[in-house]
Amino acid sequence: MKLIYFSWVKDRIGMAEEAIDLPDSVKTVADLLAWLPGRGENFANALADPAIIRVAVDQEYATPDTDVTKATEIALFPPVTGG
Repeated sequence: MKLIYFSWVKDRIGMAEEAIDLPDSVKTVADLLAWLPGRGENFANALADPAIIRVAVDQEYATPDTDVTKATEIALFPPVTGG
């Protein structure tokens, strides 16, 4: 699957996207957000407050309980602001 990072999430992680095989224990968005910080300090810094991270699974906004096991693309981004 492809993980895509946007805005300051991308800047803190240090890459825009990556192809990854998730471990069997990662079944939902919440699982993903709990697992990613363990991949390194850059991920831990970017995802220190998972409650503010927005996630889209296959280009649809996702909730913490959204299944990611069959996803082809998951995007992580900060809250969108505008004015």
